[in-house]
Amino acid sequence: MFNALVNAFKIPDLKRRLIITGALIAVYRVGCYIPTPGIDGAALADFFARIAKTQGGTLFGIINMFSGGAMERLTIFALGIMPYISSSIIMQLLTAVIPAFEKMAKEGKSGYEKINQFTRYGTVLLSVVQSFFIALWLENPARFEGLQIVMHPGWGFRILTVLTLTTGTIFIMWLGEQIQERGIGNGISLVITAGIISRIPTALNQLFVLISPFAASRRQIQPITLLIMAVLLVGVVFSVILITQGVRKIPVQYARRIVGRKIYGGQSTYIPLKVDTSGVIAIIFAQSIILFPATLASFIPNPGFQRFAQSLIRGQVLYSVVYALLIIFFCYFYTAIVFNPNDLAENMKKYGGFIPGIRPGTPTAEFLDFVMTRITLAGASFIAVIAIFPDFIMAWLKVPYLVASFFGGTGVLIIVGVMLDTLKQIESHLLTHHYEGFIKSGQIRGRR
Repeated sequence: MFNALVNAFKIPDLKRRLIITGALIAVYRVGCYIPTPGIDGAALADFFARIAKTQGGTLFGIINMFSGGAMERLTIFALGIMPYISSSIIMQLLTAVIPAFEKMAKEGKSGYEKINQFTRYGTVLLSVVQSFFIALWLENPARFEGLQIVMHPGWGFRILTVLTLTTGTIFIMWLGEQIQERGIGNGISLVITAGIISRIPTALNQLFVLISPFAASRRQIQPITLLIMAVLLVGVVFSVILITQGVRKIPVQYARRIVGRKIYGGQSTYIPLKVDTSGVIAIIFAQSIILFPATLASFIPNPGFQRFAQSLIRGQVLYSVVYALLIIFFCYFYTAIVFNPNDLAENMKKYGGFIPGIRPGTPTAEFLDFVMTRITLAGASFIAVIAIFPDFIMAWLKVPYLVASFFGGTGVLIIVGVMLDTLKQIESHLLTHHYEGFIKSGQIRGRR
């Protein structure tokens, strides 16, 4: 691995891309510490310190995770890249249900650029709406246990907050696109990953305080518990890699065709059906829905609604059951949107391809749907287990949520997926220039 890292800096183009990527991520992290004007940072930090035990238990907690802690400091990057992610998901759904967008998606590069432009417009709209409601939320001292967060409330503060947070999100989106074009890896994903990884030092500090190696009287975690946590962490990462890379290979045979003096087809290939097609999107959807009542409860002082919201907070059995079922549902929902067995079967039939033992056309589509339904169940069940695993760790080992969140959930799936994708791209550059890569036997391969 160290030889591969050294070789990466021997290739001028790859070296330049790595430096640009690091520099742009550094710019993003600096922006996460520039405060929004008109905010009492000390009072806001005091409020978030009081609710630290419920970190990640509201929609603001999700935004805070994706923004790398910028939300709790309310910096210019407080919204993070969440509006862009939401806009991208909405555009994917619209592409599947609206024929005009579906036709646009099939136009190639020009269609992709049009859809990307609509995604940008949607990002701006969502940023304006979210930042406006955040400004209203900050102006009410009753929601902050009497703390005065905004020094000069009013329309001036609201407009300034909307402009600041919206501009910050657009700038992050631009950074991601620059990393995509001039750097290495998926720009938006790397920005999200950098934000999640930035929370590791805080989590390690909390873990160090719990261990208290120099003060046995204050120790809350025993060394054997720490060893168990380390083994579990390795196991979780290893299993996430297996599922993320896992594919079911469907063999495809193309018939031989003679056109003039040339022979076309006759080769064998396969269709890789991913076990985890939805990735983290299913978890994001499920989190947004199940945490919505808890978020509304802070705005609606109704006793009945408050009791209902309390039954759907992290740590409750009902929360875990409903959360897991929502993840499985959205895994199937998203897979049904992005995977169309009828189109795939029709394209195979058009070019003379067939699955051995399966007739072309409708029987092929039914077979692909049958296989995809079964492997999605395995992938969805695994994602559901990984999503609720931090709650199990938090209850069993008595550790804070910030520490437990690195044993599963959205953060681990994003980090593992993005790191694998980035390593693949670096690997391809190294192998192109005949340098030894990270994997001695070749590129990272999917598993059957």
